[in-house]
Formats: sequence, structure tokens, C-alpha cells
Amino acid sequence: MIHGMNHFTITADDRDASLGFYCGLLGLVDGPRPPFDFPGAWLYAPGGGQAVLHIVFGRPLPTPRTGVIDHMAFTATDLAGVKRRLDAAGVPYDLRPLPGGGLWQLFCHCPNGARVELDFDAAEQP
Repeated sequence: MIHGMNHFTITADDRDASLGFYCGLLGLVDGPRPPFDFPGAWLYAPGGGQAVLHIVFGRPLPTPRTGVIDHMAFTATDLAGVKRRLDAAGVPYDLRPLPGGGLWQLFCHCPNGARVELDFDAAEQP
């Protein structure tokens, strides 16, 4: 019945830091969002027609905490450019080849603490 992943939603306190990370560093695009009665953002992959990340601003983390998601993963390109942007912004990351080959996996954390994985083709040079 499932056809694919629709989106992830995270909560965040700092709009500028969150959009700076996801849009400025990782290249997502802040786009159209329904007129909800709470602040937020819907972020799209460039050229994509579906929001892949929803951010809700100004809500406290739920108690008890919701879910057990370890990380969100995105298919990405321009490994060298992403590394340069993360380095320039002082964002620590862990880059490693996928065991068995085929991908580079770059793991980092957004300003809100969510773990983010970026998957690059193995042919890209770090």
C-alpha cells in the first residue's frame, strides 16, 4: 500500500538557524505552505513539487517525546560543495562510504538536533 515517503516534520525554536541550515547549507527551498494557524515552513527539493520537510516553529517538544526516528536521509549531489559549506559554517559531520559500496553517507545534525543523512553517488570525490 505504501508508495513512498511523503515528508518529515521537525519542531524548531529558531527559524533563521533552521532555514539557514536546510536552505542555505543543504539547498532545500522554502516554498508554499497552507495557511495553518501556527508558524512553520515547508521545504522542497529544488525543482520538486512536493515538500519533503515540514518545520513547525515555536512549539515546545512534546512530553512524552514522540517517536523513535533515528535520522532523516536525503539523496544529494555535489559532495565537495556540501562539505565546503558545512566546513565554512562550522557544522561537524561524519563522512563514510556505505559498506559494500555505491554511496557516500554524510551524517550531521541540524540546529534543532535532528540527525540528517545525505547520500551521494560513490563516484563523487570528497
